[in-house]
Amino acid sequence: MDDFGNGVVVEEDPAAAFLAQQESEIAGIESDEGLGVNLADGVNGAINGESQRVSNGPSDAYAALAQVERQPTEPESLRRWREEQLQQLEALDARSRTQEVEWKDRAKVELEEWYSRQDEQLEKIKANNRAAEEAVAADGGGDESDPGTEWQRVARLCDFSPKSSKQAKDVSRMRSVLISLKQTPLVH
Repeated sequence: MDDFGNGVVVEEDPAAAFLAQQESEIAGIESDEGLGVNLADGVNGAINGESQRVSNGPSDAYAALAQVERQPTEPESLRRWREEQLQQLEALDARSRTQEVEWKDRAKVELEEWYSRQDEQLEKIKANNRAAEEAVAADGGGDESDPGTEWQRVARLCDFSPKSSKQAKDVSRMRSVLISLKQTPLVH
């Protein structure tokens, strides 16, 4: 506590005192490092016949301990485990890369097969449609002279077999409407 004579008592801040002490110690360490002799220049520590202190590291014991703690040594068993893990991971990566290449090749082959099946199916559908179109043209599908036979001609063009395909839409209601119109045509 300081008394400046005007009746005001100033207390010393412990944190400020601690920081000032640390700064002075750091300045001391820095000045110690500055006194170190560079052995690469051929000087062996004696300048003008006086022996100088050579610093090979921090002069403070706490700083030396901190430096040792910064260089952790890991146990041999942990090092071996890390190496084994790296080898296993590399093996897994290599295996997954080869598997990925195999899967891509297999996918290409299957895709080519699928495209060829689709092309074959499309050609069959085209051939069936051409044959049906020729049959309608040969059957005289173009004559519109008979009134009341429109629905019979429409019914001839439709497939009324009750086959159910999971890919096709449900057309059973339309089928029943066309069959009923074939049997009893609309009257105008």
